[in-house]
Amino acid sequence: MKKVVLLFVVGSFLVSCSATKTKQTAKKTADVSKYVNSISETNLSKNLYVIASDEMEGRNTGEPGQKKAGQYIIDRYKELGILNPPGSVDYYQKVPSEFMKKGFAPKLNDSENIWAFIPGAEKPEEIVVISAHYDHIGMKNGEVYNGADDDGSGTVAVMEIAKAFQQAKKEGFPPKRSILFLHVTGEEHGLHGSRYYSENPLFPLSNTVVDINIDMIGRRDSINGHKENGKYVYVIGSDRLSSELHTINEEMNQKYVGLNLDYKYNDRKDPERIYFRSDHYNFAKKGVPAIFYFNGTHEDYHGANDTPDKIEYDLLAMRTKLAFSVAWEIANRENKIVVDKDGK
Repeated sequence: MKKVVLLFVVGSFLVSCSATKTKQTAKKTADVSKYVNSISETNLSKNLYVIASDEMEGRNTGEPGQKKAGQYIIDRYKELGILNPPGSVDYYQKVPSEFMKKGFAPKLNDSENIWAFIPGAEKPEEIVVISAHYDHIGMKNGEVYNGADDDGSGTVAVMEIAKAFQQAKKEGFPPKRSILFLHVTGEEHGLHGSRYYSENPLFPLSNTVVDINIDMIGRRDSINGHKENGKYVYVIGSDRLSSELHTINEEMNQKYVGLNLDYKYNDRKDPERIYFRSDHYNFAKKGVPAIFYFNGTHEDYHGANDTPDKIEYDLLAMRTKLAFSVAWEIANRENKIVVDKDGK
């Protein structure tokens, strides 16, 4: 009898220890700052010197240089083990020339959006989109317009954000919601790629939680005091559809990054109408909360001197970290962010 009792006690103890261990494992939480700080100036620079190289011939929509840049992007996703999304054939969403026809503008060749995907572990049907356009304006009179800032900077930021999410996933912290990394085409000719996706979404827009859009975040402008202090980013659209999105951005910035958040171009009376001039707008006008990060224009905007050596990689990394931390929070919070504004 004593032997049986002893076995029962030992067995109970082991079961209790196992349950405690399971409970402790379940409580394990990600060190978000670790993944924020995994975003690397070195890696951003390495990728940008390729994306914005002369070899890519300015990445004009549908032309060989853009397609070569697109293949480079895809190869990096493959190296990371990040697949194309379920329901797609490959990493391309084809955007036909006819769709991009606009008035008397020159006809564009067929082109492609590029997408990659990390599935959500708990709410896989809810989608966080992180977008940037990878096209630029090509060549003029034999001179390459590299587009390092516009929007090579956003392109490599999305790639670096994907790397951070994939690292977290491999270490046991996949996002609760799915992440769609979306590199869109044809922005310079009329926001064509994002318009095509918004009209032909792979996942229902009703399930799309947010679009985090990154377009020019590698340099600084020379107004509003930013010439002297580059630790800022223009934030556009964050409060148009969701008060929570706006609050999350401010909280994540305070917690992880410490940039000066400048809302100059979010003014409803902004004469430059920046809110309407990048790819987030095609999501916002469909009712999807959107936030747009931007460093403002500079003397090399749409010029031949927008080259990788002009990028301030410390600023590019800080702005990328902000976009990542906001994406992380929205992907992992319990409830979807609310849509409580009319978009105006």
